[in-house]
Amino acid sequence: MTPVLATENLVAGYGEASVLAGISLTIEEGRTLALLGRNGTGKTTFVNTLAGVTTHHAGSIHLMGRDVTKLRPDRRAAAGIGWVPQERNIFKSLTVEENMTAIARPGVWTLERVYSMFPRLKERRKNLGNQLSGGEQQMLAVGRALMVNPKLLLLDEPTEGLAPIIVDELLAAIQRITQGEGMSAIIIEQKARKVLPLTDDAVILDRGAVVFQGTSAQLLADEAILGQHLGVEKGVRH
Repeated sequence: MTPVLATENLVAGYGEASVLAGISLTIEEGRTLALLGRNGTGKTTFVNTLAGVTTHHAGSIHLMGRDVTKLRPDRRAAAGIGWVPQERNIFKSLTVEENMTAIARPGVWTLERVYSMFPRLKERRKNLGNQLSGGEQQMLAVGRALMVNPKLLLLDEPTEGLAPIIVDELLAAIQRITQGEGMSAIIIEQKARKVLPLTDDAVILDRGAVVFQGTSAQLLADEAILGQHLGVEKGVRH
């Protein structure tokens, strides 16, 4: 079976500076990857490189067997990459519904299906983006990415800055989207113990390189690696 994503010796960064030091990894269709590491280790740069907004220096990116390395960001979205960046990037002057229909592509993820996943968005469908709370804006960012009907969903710290009750609500929705609906995804998350139970596989980056690659269950059980690379103390829920 063709993997949903395959990168080989991927080197990328910003301008002349390289942040990624030759990353090779594969994600099989229907599997979810937790992308972990301390701040500044290249996690966001990797996801941004998949989305097409960094400077590519070397290596390749294949999506469902198709080489998308040289494609513009809009072409990558059309090829099947749904991206939720840290900044969310919703259109604040458009309504919730306009945000989602503006970039919609045909497929199983329709407006009503997104509303069923995030009932709060349906309640706010006529509100402008700048009238939403931080949690609602994040739900909108995820919903909008789903409306592209992606093959691969990229989530860059989706719970950052949100209240604990909203974090739990959003993670539950992400779990339904991935485990329940079979969506392949990469999730960057600082709270390792929260995201690992929701994902199949895990990768830890350090200085732009892979220092751990295995199943999420293996990593969750390895206190030494959690402590060494993520600063997670034994028994403490981060």
